[in-house]
Amino acid sequence: MAKIKSSIIKKLKEIAGTENVFHSDEDMEIYGYDATLIEHMPDIIVFPQCAEQVADIVKLGRKEGLPVIPRGAGTNLSGGSIPIRGGIALALTRMNRVLQVDIKNSVVVVEPGVVNEELQEILRPLGFFYPPDPASMKVSTLGGNIAECSGGPMCLKYGVTRDYVLGLEVVLGDGRIVRVGGMTQGSSQGLDLVRLLVGSEGCLAIVTKAILRITKQPESKKTVLAIFDAVEQASCAVSKIIAKGIVPTTLELMDNLLINCAEDHVKIGLPRDAGAMLLIEVDGFEEDLPVQVEDIIGICLSENATDIKPASTQEEVEKLWLARRTVIGAVARKRPNYSLQDVTVPRSELLGMVKCVVETSKKYDLPIGVLAHAGDGNLHPLVLFDQREPGAIDKVHAAEVEMCQGALSLGGTLSGEHGIGLLKKGFFKQGVSERTLELTRRVKEIFDPSEQINPGKILED
Repeated sequence: MAKIKSSIIKKLKEIAGTENVFHSDEDMEIYGYDATLIEHMPDIIVFPQCAEQVADIVKLGRKEGLPVIPRGAGTNLSGGSIPIRGGIALALTRMNRVLQVDIKNSVVVVEPGVVNEELQEILRPLGFFYPPDPASMKVSTLGGNIAECSGGPMCLKYGVTRDYVLGLEVVLGDGRIVRVGGMTQGSSQGLDLVRLLVGSEGCLAIVTKAILRITKQPESKKTVLAIFDAVEQASCAVSKIIAKGIVPTTLELMDNLLINCAEDHVKIGLPRDAGAMLLIEVDGFEEDLPVQVEDIIGICLSENATDIKPASTQEEVEKLWLARRTVIGAVARKRPNYSLQDVTVPRSELLGMVKCVVETSKKYDLPIGVLAHAGDGNLHPLVLFDQREPGAIDKVHAAEVEMCQGALSLGGTLSGEHGIGLLKKGFFKQGVSERTLELTRRVKEIFDPSEQINPGKILED
């Protein structure tokens, strides 16, 4: 990290205000990491208040040779918001207004710093919700969700972030403000630049405003907890539920290690001796749900489920979801560090990927918890370790590579929702063709020819 010139600090304060510019060593430490183990300090931190300020900051950075790295709450799990080349950490968390709630047209307009759960709280009394619900929804921002195309437990039925973004206002690498898409639910007007930008990991443009589709809350929900002796049995039940034509709202899998971590934390009576559990939820019209629940129970019993517990009260439902959504943090009770992987395989290969995780755990003598949005084949293996132990991080990285290669061998991908970022760019080319790599490079050059925005991510230098 180079000492930034006082003239640049002065200009940034003129753009964003003195109270929105930070450059002490302590501040740099805070904005030099995300939810990975990677750390690299920025040269300065700026909190813009509007798109025009973002544009002016990008222009100044370009003139002074300082890259701009957009970030939200810093929950990124692939190193995507790490300022690997220094520069300006552009913290968008103060651009946090919900600008419009249009129930008649089922859309909202938001700034990138709005926290996912805060939007849900606004919509809930109105009878609507925004379906993409990452586990970090209580802290993660919508701008970050858009950058990574976040999913979440409900993505099986409702889809991921790209399915709900109708329009974007973005700032390009040369400081121009561009608007793509709009307020309408359907359009075939030219190339779909909205979908190109969603999931581009903050490498093509900086989101300053988003138009999002919202949907009506379902009439009713039913939640079922199914307990199994083995992860393999739970995996087979998942495949059979989908093959039956049932599309649950959520179909979440946790293995014994994570069941115990969750129970240590929430203490709701989860069975500590269970090999795996499925948290299954269906929603829709009240009269349709009993048949779906009956079919799900029958399938789970056919795969030797040892216990099946339909939740009878809203309090039970909330406790079960508290266990699921907090389990990642709860693993700290077992080891002080964890690495959360993110691979996706075809649903038919879920069992094969689970076996790969189990074998990798044994090979490297590392506890690896199996957590999955099982219905769509998206697994989040949790590698637990203590980075103070000699060679621990190297062993973790070796295990991660093995699991990623396992996913690719099963016809899967390197990421379902966390992105490539820095963590996986070294073997990104294993998952795509050389022609795809070249197209990706050319798209980056078109949007950001001087690599002003979030450089050094996804593609190898």
